[in-house]
Amino acid sequence: MALTVTAAPAVPAVREEAPTRGWTHRWQVLPLIATVLFVALPGDGAGAGTVFGVPAADLLSGVAVLVCAGLLLHRRRRPLSPAAAVVLGLPAVGLALATVTAADPVAALPGFVRYLQIFVLVPAAVLLLVRDAQGFRTVAGTLVLLAVVEGATGVHQYVTGSGASYMGEDIRAVGTFGPGDVMGMATVVGYGLVAATAYALRAPAGTPRRLRPWAPVTAALLVVPLTLSFSRGAWIATAAGALAVIALTGLRQAVRALAVLGAAGVVLVGGFGVGSEMISQRLTSITEVTSAPDRSVNDRYTMWAAAADMWREHPATGVGLKGFPAHRDGHASIGLSAGSDTAGAGQEFRKQPLLSPHNMYLLVLSEQGIIGFTALVGSWAALLAGGVRRLMLARARGAAAVDCGLAAVGLMTWQTVDFLYADIGGPSTVLTGIVLGLAAWWALDRPERTAGP
Repeated sequence: MALTVTAAPAVPAVREEAPTRGWTHRWQVLPLIATVLFVALPGDGAGAGTVFGVPAADLLSGVAVLVCAGLLLHRRRRPLSPAAAVVLGLPAVGLALATVTAADPVAALPGFVRYLQIFVLVPAAVLLLVRDAQGFRTVAGTLVLLAVVEGATGVHQYVTGSGASYMGEDIRAVGTFGPGDVMGMATVVGYGLVAATAYALRAPAGTPRRLRPWAPVTAALLVVPLTLSFSRGAWIATAAGALAVIALTGLRQAVRALAVLGAAGVVLVGGFGVGSEMISQRLTSITEVTSAPDRSVNDRYTMWAAAADMWREHPATGVGLKGFPAHRDGHASIGLSAGSDTAGAGQEFRKQPLLSPHNMYLLVLSEQGIIGFTALVGSWAALLAGGVRRLMLARARGAAAVDCGLAAVGLMTWQTVDFLYADIGGPSTVLTGIVLGLAAWWALDRPERTAGP
């Protein structure tokens, strides 16, 4: 009689639940995918990419936050670990303090909402909606797809002379972002290149052999539109992000990757002459910051000095969110120009006012003081340090999701370096929240979710 006892009826229940869970996990990242892809729509305030003047990508990021909130209410469980809650929630404290202490709290309120969206809500939504390594790869792969689309548009602009104005010619690759946001395409392409580099060096487990060459080919091709963006800050940030990825893969593979990158650079710039003269001039201008800086460099350093002076006057809480433009003229020298000249890519000549120091760290310091700076920059430092630590542990244990760690650390490195030369603003800003969320997923999420196949 004992031989007739069996536990077989329990098996079908497990098989029935697995597809539902898998579909649920993939459905959850759809708002994130849509947010990334909709960044490509022109968002000049009147185009198809806006709704009541708000970029569609920003609205979709709000949808992602609402979906995340709905799932949390449905599941009724603690959403974040204590460490994640502190790292992602701490910036909100500094933002709130800078808002209530501003000379005009009502005027500072839009800045509070924007910062809260980019640095708190969207990263938290990404952390919670990305359930496994496959979800991470899907979102990161969407960044690469967006980079390819924008990069192809930018190369077409350079070849046909339909880009933004640069040195008297309409050749600057700006993608769909227009001459008013010359950093937009460079940012998108930089993200895509770093992510593609990570997957080129460490292909995800189970990738078919015939698909493995696509990552290195994509990374190499994205060098072209990045170069044609003529964006010095994006060049430096992308080099830093790619080098971080290469260095963290191991010495032997790093040497091979650097050799390939060097050869690709010689072929693209030296062999084919892709904008070689203008690129050379642009590279040279990076070091000519004291002897003979161009006007854009002079304006940038003037605004940096103005931001530092604002902080010295209000060291604890700064001048308040959105306060830099109002205080700029009282702290900037007479050497600051009236604005930046923009034209081309379907736009008439315009004088674009200089409303930020083009350095995120100095912008935060001047508007939020040392309290907000410590909270926000400390959060970014925790994400980067935590990501590197977990990546080293994952490599030592031979975890399958090392490719996700490489992409997360590379993207976070790109962002922290780029903030030395840029700040938030424009349609591509929402991608900053996506990148911070991916870094948070790797650095702060539970080990069993980041160690998947």
